[in-house]
Amino acid sequence: MKVLLLALFVSVSLLGITSKAAENPNPQTEQRIRQLEEKLRCLVCQNQTLADSNAELASDLRRQVREQVAAGRSDDQIIDYLVQRYGDFVLYEPPFKATTVLLWVGPFALLVAAALVLISILRRRRRAPEEPALGPEDKRVIERVLGPADAPERDGSAR
Repeated sequence: MKVLLLALFVSVSLLGITSKAAENPNPQTEQRIRQLEEKLRCLVCQNQTLADSNAELASDLRRQVREQVAAGRSDDQIIDYLVQRYGDFVLYEPPFKATTVLLWVGPFALLVAAALVLISILRRRRRAPEEPALGPEDKRVIERVLGPADAPERDGSAR
């Protein structure tokens, strides 16, 4: 029984080694795949490249890139295939065109809008009339509710 378990363990280990060897044919191919993955965005994480993401969809996309490289396709063909399938958003640096203008201009437009809102609020505050001082009747009502302003607290705690 021990011999059978040992043989099973060795065969599974060897399968793992041979599958790793099949995945990594040579360093140039691995570097090419890594460069392609750096150009592509993880569709789940959105702020990470495909190479940096641990999402399940990212591993599927990395597998697709590997399959495309193994099929002998060029980098442009692989990128075009993924763009056709997932849109320009799959590119980490999408091209500037009508469909991606919001990706490029949106953050700056939001920044300008926020600055305009801030300026508007500050101008309104400057123009707002100051609160009128309390009259004698208002002061009496406040002292009746809260007590005299100059009276020390009895227990030392705030109300």
